Amino acid sequence: MTFYSAFVLLFMVIDPFGNVPFFVAALANVAPERRNRVILRELLIGYVVMVLFLFSGRPLLALLGISEPALTLAGGVLLFLIAVRMVFPPSPHAWKEEVEGEPFVVPLAVPYIAGPSLLAVELLLMSREPHRWPEWLMALTLAWAITAVIVFLGSRMAARLGARGLIAIERLMGMILVAISIQMLLTGLNAYFRMPGA
Repeated sequence: MTFYSAFVLLFMVIDPFGNVPFFVAALANVAPERRNRVILRELLIGYVVMVLFLFSGRPLLALLGISEPALTLAGGVLLFLIAVRMVFPPSPHAWKEEVEGEPFVVPLAVPYIAGPSLLAVELLLMSREPHRWPEWLMALTLAWAITAVIVFLGSRMAARLGARGLIAIERLMGMILVAISIQMLLTGLNAYFRMPGA
C-alpha cells in the first residue's frame, strides 16, 4: 500500500463528512464561545488515541496469535460493513449518542474520530509493514488534519451543502470503500491459500 492510498483509506474511514451532523448535534448545548475550544480538545484527544494504538496494536496482535491473512480478511469484512452503512445510512438517530452538557472524550474523540474501524485499519497497516511506520504516522496525521479542518467548518459546511449534500459525499466515499474492502478480502484469501498446510 502506498502512502497516498493509506491516507485516502484512513481519511475515508474517519468519515469527517458523515461526522459533521453528529458534531453539530453534540455541541448544541455548548456555549458558542467554547465550541472551538471543545472541538480542538476532542480532536487532540482523538489524535493521541490514534497514535498510541498505531504503535501498541502490533504487540497486541502478536499476543493474540492472529495471522496476517486473518487480519486482512477481518479488515476487509469490517470495511465492507462500514461502507454499506455509508452507502445505505440508517436513520439519523440510530448512530447519534445523546450528549448532556459539554462532551468530553466520548463521543467526539472516541468513537467519532478514533473509532474501532480506524483502529482496525491502523492495526492492519502496522502488522503488514511495520518498518514503514513513519509513512503510516504521516498519513494518519494528514488524514486527521484535514478532518480537523472539516470539523471546524462543520456548521458552515452543513448549512451550505445541506443534509443531502453531506449524504451524497458520504455515499460516494462509501462506494470507494466497498471496492477497497473487496480487494482486501481477495488479498487475504490469496495469502491464506498460499500458506503451507492451507
